[in-house]
Amino acid sequence: MKLLIKRLKKNKMTKKFIRRNWTKASRLGKGRKKKQVWRAPKGRHSKTRRKRKGYPIKVMVGFKKENKTRNMIKNQKPIIVRNVRELEKIKKGEIAIIGKIGNKKRIELAKKAKEKGISIHNLNVKKILKEKIKTEKKGK
Repeated sequence: MKLLIKRLKKNKMTKKFIRRNWTKASRLGKGRKKKQVWRAPKGRHSKTRRKRKGYPIKVMVGFKKENKTRNMIKNQKPIIVRNVRELEKIKKGEIAIIGKIGNKKRIELAKKAKEKGISIHNLNVKKILKEKIKTEKKGK
């Protein structure tokens, strides 16, 4: 917890380095977040490259996070889970992230996680189980 608080104090203003002018090209549009990743400005007259005031900040030394807290979610190490066996291997200080799986297996993982008290970062367990109960009632 101390590390998390320390990191939050240090990174009060976390930067999101997004490609400059991504809004102007439809191929980099709103629904294509993977295409908006940082690309170094190489243009001759580029204001970003020249570090002009009022333009996006360039990626440079000093923006990296501390080693201890880097790649952590809520001060816990993220583990990708694709099946129940992998969910059972999760230890204290680790948080589950559900990989690409179908709805049936997702519901199964949600049940197991609720039983064991494991938190899943990218899944609302209560909502998933509530929807399952609703669909079961409709089916009857």
